Amino acid sequence: MPARHKGAISFGLVHIPVQLYKTTRDIDISFNQLCKETKERVRYKKFCPNCKKEIKTSDIVKGYQYEKDKYVIMSDEELDQLKTETDRTIHILQFTKLADISDIYYEKNFYAVPEKGGEKAFELLHQAMLNQKVVAIAKTVMGTKEQLLALCPKEEGILFKTLFYEDEIESVPKVVNKQKLTKSEMNMAKALIDSMTSPFHPEEFEDEYQKRLRQAIEAKITGKEISEPKADERDTVVDLMEALKQSVAMTKKPAGKRRPQA
Repeated sequence: MPARHKGAISFGLVHIPVQLYKTTRDIDISFNQLCKETKERVRYKKFCPNCKKEIKTSDIVKGYQYEKDKYVIMSDEELDQLKTETDRTIHILQFTKLADISDIYYEKNFYAVPEKGGEKAFELLHQAMLNQKVVAIAKTVMGTKEQLLALCPKEEGILFKTLFYEDEIESVPKVVNKQKLTKSEMNMAKALIDSMTSPFHPEEFEDEYQKRLRQAIEAKITGKEISEPKADERDTVVDLMEALKQSVAMTKKPAGKRRPQA
């Protein structure tokens, strides 16, 4: 797996060379777009209307439009030259409590791996943050953006989380008026939550739709008919209290493989 970013953590006068790696991989089924009549794969061509011809990726440059139909061209080399060694450094700006960062600011996760010679300083930072129960807020340039980061210590190492800036966060599209709740409704809701509370074990969950999709594709390949999954038989309950009572009763039944509640 290639490193997504190479740099060094700047921690006071301490310099820790690290590489960042993606924490996830895409395993979803992807479809190609085909012509409905011929079943030929649809191709997307990069076409220049002025040259009236298809052009190669190597013939394409980056342009910033500063006025209508007027562009300033920036080459990859020029963009890279703008980055100083300081830009590549992951500067720790401050430490803070994890609870002080709202979940809405988190974007992507990366594994941080120290390079040769930086292992001891990396482990010192890791253990010190764990002991103090803090995360580090840092900045570095990734691509063409100065990225805000949260360095989060975990038992196995440090997880780098990219953060959105404040001006990138959209406000809530619609304010929902507060509703009056009765004591009995709250008690029943708490009882339902308690009955469904258990430790989180990620290995117990799987993408069941992707599983059915793969089975359907295999069935069509072998010429079989696709069987429609049996729908869950659930009564429509309008009354909130009655819905809560029935939900609590359902959770007391023996459960099979764990799956999200609808």
